[in-house]
Amino acid sequence: MYFIDALLPIPLQQAFTYHVSEEQAHLLEIGMRVAIPFGKTKIYTGIVIKVHKDPPPAYETKSIDQILDNAPLVNLFQLKHWQWIASYYMCTMGEVMRAALPNAFLLESETIIALVSKEPRDDTKFSDDEFLVYEALLHQSSLHINDIRSILDRKNVVLVIQKLLEQGIIEVQEEIYEKYTPKLKRYIKLSVEFTSEEKLKELIETLTRAPKQRQVLMTLFMLSVQDKKPVESLFLQQKSEVTASVIKTLIDKGILEAYFIQKDRIEYTGDAASEIKALSEDQEIAFNEIKDSFKTKDITLLHGVTSSGKTEVYVQLIKELISEGKQILYMLPEIALTTQLIGRLQKYFGESISVYHSKYSVNERVEVWKNVLENKQKAQIVIGARSSLFLPFNNLGLIIVDEEHETTFKQYNPAPRYHARDSAIVLAKLHGTKILMGSATPSLESFINSKEGKYGLVTLNKRYGNVLMPEIELVDIKEKHRKKQMKDHFSDRLLEEIQEALDNKEQVILFQNRRGYSPVVECSTCGVSPQCPNCDVSLTYHQYKNQLRCHYCGHHMAMLISCMACHSDTLDTKGFGTEQIEVELKELFPEYSIARMDQDTMRKKHAYAKIIEALEEQKIDILVGTQMLAKGLDFRNISLVGVLNADNLLNFPDFRAHERSFQLLQQVSGRAGRTKKRGKVLIQTFNPYHQILQQVSINDYKGMFEQQLEERHQYNYPPHFRTIKITFKDRNYAKMQKGALWYTQALKMNLTENVLGPEAPSVGRVRNLFITHVLIKIPKGQSLTKTKLFMNKVDRSFKLIKEFSSIRTIIDVDNY
Repeated sequence: MYFIDALLPIPLQQAFTYHVSEEQAHLLEIGMRVAIPFGKTKIYTGIVIKVHKDPPPAYETKSIDQILDNAPLVNLFQLKHWQWIASYYMCTMGEVMRAALPNAFLLESETIIALVSKEPRDDTKFSDDEFLVYEALLHQSSLHINDIRSILDRKNVVLVIQKLLEQGIIEVQEEIYEKYTPKLKRYIKLSVEFTSEEKLKELIETLTRAPKQRQVLMTLFMLSVQDKKPVESLFLQQKSEVTASVIKTLIDKGILEAYFIQKDRIEYTGDAASEIKALSEDQEIAFNEIKDSFKTKDITLLHGVTSSGKTEVYVQLIKELISEGKQILYMLPEIALTTQLIGRLQKYFGESISVYHSKYSVNERVEVWKNVLENKQKAQIVIGARSSLFLPFNNLGLIIVDEEHETTFKQYNPAPRYHARDSAIVLAKLHGTKILMGSATPSLESFINSKEGKYGLVTLNKRYGNVLMPEIELVDIKEKHRKKQMKDHFSDRLLEEIQEALDNKEQVILFQNRRGYSPVVECSTCGVSPQCPNCDVSLTYHQYKNQLRCHYCGHHMAMLISCMACHSDTLDTKGFGTEQIEVELKELFPEYSIARMDQDTMRKKHAYAKIIEALEEQKIDILVGTQMLAKGLDFRNISLVGVLNADNLLNFPDFRAHERSFQLLQQVSGRAGRTKKRGKVLIQTFNPYHQILQQVSINDYKGMFEQQLEERHQYNYPPHFRTIKITFKDRNYAKMQKGALWYTQALKMNLTENVLGPEAPSVGRVRNLFITHVLIKIPKGQSLTKTKLFMNKVDRSFKLIKEFSSIRTIIDVDNY
């Protein structure tokens, strides 16, 4: 008898063994998908990781339902990479599998309920819920389990279904459905009997009284002769200037035939690839230094100031590798960046580019996956966000991680809580390839690794075209308020500079790292502000929907007319977000075009592309936004960048707050003056003498690096120590605290003073779950593997205690 070990997309540690026939065993390969039963009724998609003849000792095996693929969908490189992610980030292979595969590949069963027979039953024996289900099934042949949930208006319907099953009233079926639907394009051709010239002439003569049908045939003949390509139905309709019904009539008469061809959803339709720009002298030096560095180092850090032309250096490296037929992965932290970069790279590499990120539909992602797996030319260069590192590369030549310092490379929820930059380093090692990381403000970890010689280091200190770095001015708004020189949230200096830029037909970016209109609404009579019923936060006011909204759980309600506590109508807004800035700007500069770029305005698939295009075409004069603006975007006509309030970045309870503030302010400043004229940056703050702001104003990255490194050494934080954060969540506060204390004491038996907590976060309740954190610091001399093994033992013991069974524990390794 033959067996397979299969991975399931569920959070369990081990693979499961199933028996297969000899014929199936010969067909199956590692990496192929199979539909397999699990539990009493569920059917999942499993990935085959081993075919063997050893039966499992602990349980009797089930047989697989069906083989879903003709060839492996996942390769051995991926399985090894998944294993590393599961081990390093302390999660299960099933969780990694679910994150890695596009949703369309994870076929799951749908529970369908039907009556055994429609013969009359004694309905007096049914409970109210059972009768409702029975009555609904009398009128419909079958019901989906979600339909039953809707009928009964409750989530847990298993008991009701179970009782009806026991009585023999209903039967349960499990149906598997395919989530991926290929895109089919409809083409038109002449029927075989009319393909000869004589027959076609005869046919056209018979259609003298049907001029539109005749026009279709003439157009089809002309297009077929000209292009000698299949003629698309819609194109034929447009060229003939007729309606779809005319073509349908010709098909019904048997004169035309329709047929379908499967097409990719993502196709490049632009011009042929253009000549790649020559590098400047500084870029050429950097390019050669990178190549030299790759001779001895697998990882190289390119530290180039904003607008130094790092992308052009990447393009030259890609050009060399693409000619060798290698695959290139180009990772970016933000979807907005991919939008702008695609256009630039397509000019050079035409249709060799594919894009992979969460804003693409399931079907689009499946097609990119298959193109990468088959090593097609259209997927030689893959541009993507963090999930792109899970693609099935088999000829990987280079990984580029641009803006490597960005926090968005870290996945926080759900598991696996991996860091895409660090995982990409391991992926490059598995493939035996090189990785290039680029940033104007590298993370402390990467920079110290380059200083210690683990990574190669290449620097680009000058902007492209020798344009000067922007002039950065700190505006003391405490002083401006005292002198009454503030108008709304704008200092007189900022308003002067905005007006000057607009008068010169230049564009302005304004940065405020808070969305919504106002973070707090407060009654000025009694001081009460509306709170979220599910989380320990006040509700944010969104003026465009006239709503109060929680940014943690999504709870929302209409804006209050009067205070809920004292019923007075003295409600006042405190603080300000991007929405309020946009409203104020429209009053201050009514004749200019103002747009906003934040999470609220960027929800649609092509929203990024539209706003970037509008800015490039100078249809927008002032763009207001959150940190989305700061991430490597390249705009030619921005002369002024304004930061409305730098203090809310600095005063944040996180050991990385100062490093991140420096990076964010440097990056947002880098959007100004990227062509010929020197740009200007105005940073409004209540504390202009803050050390980080002083370092930002003179572009002193090394000063910030040395100061932060010293502070981290003093307080035992990364990069000197590794950190693992454990989060505890439960609806019962006392139980959650008790469980967290038990867990902490168990950890302290081995890890002593390196365990900190439990400590409540700044928001101690989210979605009605109370939260507390425990932080583990691991010194460099301590074995990370042994520490994790000990933690796993503690975690298993904790989960076996019945009292704590409802407490959810989340382990986050390298929680930065």
